[in-house]
Amino acid sequence: MRLDKFICEIENCTRKEAKDYIKKGLISVNGNKTKDAGFNVEEESKVFLKGKELKYTAFSYIMLYKPKGVVSAVKDDKDKTVIDILPQKYKRRGLFPVGRLDKDTTGLLIISNDGAFAHNSLSPTKHVEKEYGVTYQGTLPENAEEEFLKGIDLGEYICKSAKIEVLAENKAKVTLSEGKFHQVKRMFEALGCKVTELKRLRFGKILLDESLKEGEARYLTECEVKYIQSLKGE
Repeated sequence: MRLDKFICEIENCTRKEAKDYIKKGLISVNGNKTKDAGFNVEEESKVFLKGKELKYTAFSYIMLYKPKGVVSAVKDDKDKTVIDILPQKYKRRGLFPVGRLDKDTTGLLIISNDGAFAHNSLSPTKHVEKEYGVTYQGTLPENAEEEFLKGIDLGEYICKSAKIEVLAENKAKVTLSEGKFHQVKRMFEALGCKVTELKRLRFGKILLDESLKEGEARYLTECEVKYIQSLKGE
């Protein structure tokens, strides 16, 4: 890969900015400064920008603790997106949210540039479970657990079997393998309740890192990435 393209990929900068770094002598490859933007960077090359190593990986997998008020999109004309609020150190070209969380929903959202992972993890055939913490108003019927397991009828479709665990008054945990529009909120509405807070706690085997604060992010661990690769069939 050309050196300037390599820098663009890692630093999420323009080609002009990358060439400026190179022209100013801020880039070294394998211990040697170079001002050649077309220098060929190999996979094993050690590239440094102002003393910071630029490590290239084809795919990025990032856990974002999504806060309220941002939309799960790459671009939006009205609202900030999850890509907009992603800390600068994680930004690179091609990133997108894997799946969606409503604007007012918080919790675990994976950001990646791996289309195969996104496709497979969101495919109904993979049955990837998502777990949510729910705060609601109203009183659930005594047979709520049975209704969730049976599949709640939302009119235009019947939900797949899901699980609900009532934790305390007006608080519950819901586990489902679908991701229809406003699905959890509509399931509660079908049973006479209104969701007031919704937080995704788990995506498949990946748990929300509670050491993160809303708006913070981290790369997935090696173990979590192996799980990602299992969804891709690698």
